[in-house]
Amino acid sequence: MATTGYFVQSFRSAYKSHGRILDTIRVTKKFTVRNLSSVKNEACYDIVVVGGGIVGMATARELKIRYPSFKMAVVEKEKELGVHQSGHNSGVIHAGIYYKPGSLKAKLCVEGLHLAYKFLDEKGIPYKKCGKLIVATNELEVSRLMDLYDRAQKNNCPDVKLIEGKDIKKHEPHCEGIKAIWSPHTGIVDWGLVTQEYGKDFQERGGAIHTSFPVDNFLEDSGASSDNEYPIRVIGNNNQSVRAKYVLTCGGLHADRLAEKCGCSKDPRIIPFRGEYLLLNPEKCNLINGNIYPVPDPRFPFLGVHFTPRMDGSVWLGPNAILAFKREGYRYRDIDFSDLFDALKYPGFQKLAVKYAVFGSGEIIRSAFISLQLKELRKYIPNISAKDIKRGPSGVRAQAVAADGTLVDDFVFDAGGKGLLSKRVLHCRNAPSPGATSSLSIAKMISDKMAKQMNL
Repeated sequence: MATTGYFVQSFRSAYKSHGRILDTIRVTKKFTVRNLSSVKNEACYDIVVVGGGIVGMATARELKIRYPSFKMAVVEKEKELGVHQSGHNSGVIHAGIYYKPGSLKAKLCVEGLHLAYKFLDEKGIPYKKCGKLIVATNELEVSRLMDLYDRAQKNNCPDVKLIEGKDIKKHEPHCEGIKAIWSPHTGIVDWGLVTQEYGKDFQERGGAIHTSFPVDNFLEDSGASSDNEYPIRVIGNNNQSVRAKYVLTCGGLHADRLAEKCGCSKDPRIIPFRGEYLLLNPEKCNLINGNIYPVPDPRFPFLGVHFTPRMDGSVWLGPNAILAFKREGYRYRDIDFSDLFDALKYPGFQKLAVKYAVFGSGEIIRSAFISLQLKELRKYIPNISAKDIKRGPSGVRAQAVAADGTLVDDFVFDAGGKGLLSKRVLHCRNAPSPGATSSLSIAKMISDKMAKQMNL
């Protein structure tokens, strides 16, 4: 989040050095797909969900459970579900400790935790309930830790305990700290796999999934041959289209742009922040049993570098947070002029960059020189050395930013526009972290909202 000028300079340097190289994700089509361009009569559905990420698929599934007789479809621009945020995250099942008591995020996370474990057990999806330590290493952090513990209690986070330094090693023998919060129900899972399972369940209930369907526009068509029963046309960019009575968009990194296609406001804007992880040497992965997190600094918007075990036995370290040069830019050389300048010219980002200039500059420097992250890691696990870390995978977070530079930390729904589009299309413009953990509870909330707004 360094200054705008710094990002422009970095962009130009990267472009000169590497050229415009687009990231290609190898994917396999796992779902039945109709070639809509070859169908003379457009497919018609009662509800169409745009976006096959974890929130879109969870909500499509929930709607199909509630309305089994409805014809429903999901349209997704990629060749499979859950390719971006849903498949590029840390894989943590969160317990709801961090969020303001009484907030929607706190309620949905705790509810989502229980719903997630129930779903994983029912479907036989592998997971590990490995727990999490939030570790304080000095007295200032202890004070902040106590505030977190108070939040955890008020949020009804299950079985969370406050433990002294000597008890930390009962859970993490190689971890140092003077006090910690222990969350036994925090776990890990492959959220991309969970998204695929939501899709499978949706299909088994009669729902249709159309992949390779990037949505280009939404049109109100009063001349539909079926007496206006399906008046909304969802238009793809390859002569594809479907008709719908009602539409829900869950576009993630493109949520704002989908809303704009219906005439909604540009605000809040999605600014893509790349989170880069390091990988721990496989020979040292036995030093980590579960998730180890720092006490977050309230001055900054992200949680800080932490240790995250993965289902494959690896351990991720991180992430940082730096501006991505493309909305789906997982590497520095993934650059899109339109995406980059869309972010840089947005007044909200410019104000945000100024506010967090020092923090953002530090993130960029630590990204360039990964050895600088070693000091933070060794505060918790002293046995780690420079030779034990290397660059790992990255994810891109769809961060909604308001025009005044505020990071939007709540759900944003939009039914703007004109005519039938304002009455029959609902846009989920922001589903903040922990969206994966909360996906099933978010799905219930969105379904309730659609039922009320659209009289389903």
